[in-house]
Amino acid sequence: MTVVSVSMPDELLERLDSFADEHGYTGRSEVVREASRNLLTEFQDKQLEDRELMGIVTVLFDFESTDVEHKMMHLRHDYEQLVISHVHNHVGDHYCMELFILEGSLEDISTFVGKIRATQDTLSIDYSVMPVDRIDGVV
Repeated sequence: MTVVSVSMPDELLERLDSFADEHGYTGRSEVVREASRNLLTEFQDKQLEDRELMGIVTVLFDFESTDVEHKMMHLRHDYEQLVISHVHNHVGDHYCMELFILEGSLEDISTFVGKIRATQDTLSIDYSVMPVDRIDGVV
């Protein structure tokens, strides 16, 4: 097995180690391998391929210490064909929440989510995807 070096903040590493201990993993490598497999397969659902999809992506970040808001604005403009609606809300004293409503292919939505995940300093990213034809009652 190949050994890979990964950089991450101390806080994330501590959370990773705690998670491994609490859930019975043999170590952080096992957690990272499982997380990597899950991330790489989450958009490979055959039932979603070749269908028009709706996606909802929620991003939380601290607006006082980062330029995430600026990066979200650029993503919104870069993917204006995919983003059919967008909401920006202030949460608490210094947090912002971006909500993106998307309509497009699995490939386009997964690319968009990947770009958001690659944005440094986001605190939380959550999303869901569903076929648009389910809204009409057709499965």
